[in-house]
Amino acid sequence: MTASQPAYASTNPATGEVTATFDFTTDDAIGSALAAGASAFETWRQLPIEERAALTQKIGDLFAERADELARIAVEEMGKPLGEAVEEVEFCQAIFGYYAEHGPGLATDQPITTFGGDEAVVQKRPIGLLLGVMPWNFPYYQVARFTAPNLVLGNTMLLKHAESVPRCAEAIQRIFDDAGVPAGVFRNVFATFAQIETIIADPRVQGVSLTGSERAGSTIAAVAGQHLKKCVLELGGSDPYVVLDTDDVEAAATQAWGTRIYNTGQACNSNKRMIVMDDVYEPFVGKLVDLASGLRPGDPAEGADGTFAPLSSRLALERLKEVVDDAVAHGAQLHVGGEAADGPSAYYSPAVLTDVTPEMRAYREELFGPVAVVYKVSSDEEALRLANDTPYGLGGAVFSTDPDRAARVAAGLDVGMANVNTPAGEGAEVPFGGVKRSGFGRELGPLGMDEFVNKRLFYVKKS
Repeated sequence: MTASQPAYASTNPATGEVTATFDFTTDDAIGSALAAGASAFETWRQLPIEERAALTQKIGDLFAERADELARIAVEEMGKPLGEAVEEVEFCQAIFGYYAEHGPGLATDQPITTFGGDEAVVQKRPIGLLLGVMPWNFPYYQVARFTAPNLVLGNTMLLKHAESVPRCAEAIQRIFDDAGVPAGVFRNVFATFAQIETIIADPRVQGVSLTGSERAGSTIAAVAGQHLKKCVLELGGSDPYVVLDTDDVEAAATQAWGTRIYNTGQACNSNKRMIVMDDVYEPFVGKLVDLASGLRPGDPAEGADGTFAPLSSRLALERLKEVVDDAVAHGAQLHVGGEAADGPSAYYSPAVLTDVTPEMRAYREELFGPVAVVYKVSSDEEALRLANDTPYGLGGAVFSTDPDRAARVAAGLDVGMANVNTPAGEGAEVPFGGVKRSGFGRELGPLGMDEFVNKRLFYVKKS
């Protein structure tokens, strides 16, 4: 890993003010964390699964009790609107609660019918110490979906969180500690890139889960592959959002806009490409422009009507602006927005972009921010071809007043999550993950228990 690494710093993107900095974890402390995690695994795995589930439930309860405190930290560190930050914390409670309730059942032995009458089962056994490399955009939810199933399974974990949300990382550590999770079972480390490679290479570490950029995923996967470690990758997305027809264009556009600007457009499975049938395209775009027009920068801690929140950082703003400006330079139409605030803050006015063509970066790259890109098509077949013309394959949604028509198109999407007449099927019980360059593996739901687990055959000959 040769890229330069930013410091762990808490920076308010609404002002650009650095409010706290944190030292990198020392090499000696990394060694101690590895030793503690490996040692804790030997006792943690021996606890009855019901006891691990009970501790998992306590963690969820503490997330709920501290929802306001946790939400405000996320507002201050990455600019998340307060209401959305509270929703994220509440989702964490649901995830920990789901695995606390259903995890023991999901981990039960699966009998195999044998021809000779012998006894055979597949057992789900923990595999050991894991590393989680987590992103800033959902600083609690991403950690919850990694840790909750693995706690119940009996794995132990190290967390390397994003450099821009160190206070969120510390708040998560306090919750695990206060819930009574034994020392070594979960430990946050402010690791360097070099230390991440050291951790993955260590023989005591059995796997790594990363949610982040395509670049980060390819780097982590290469290191994991070199050392023969299991990895789960949830990477970027450029999800298609196909509107085949509607009997209420304004409502359809309003739903699409609300989906796009949730978390200020910084969600992997956001509807980054709106593909709209030609007979409703013009009024659909017009409504989007109306919704975006007149919005002003606002305090994310207040979330007042008619305002928008900052992006997570000035760097995130500059990356987004570069791709949008490239599209405009090559002939795309920017109907509204796309203006960066002066100074150190990270406010970027929500935008509507059309006439994007394949020679533009915006056609292939993920726009991680509040930009609605809209394409016009004239048939279901054209809509599906465009939807699949992307290196990504996270999610996608298709809308129609005829559910069967929408389902036929959705069935052809090359994605990990296909949705009909809803932006996304979401919940602690619903698996999340993609294909192609969006990564591999699944989190949440029953499949979330099946990644970092030894599916051991246990065969007993009866005769």
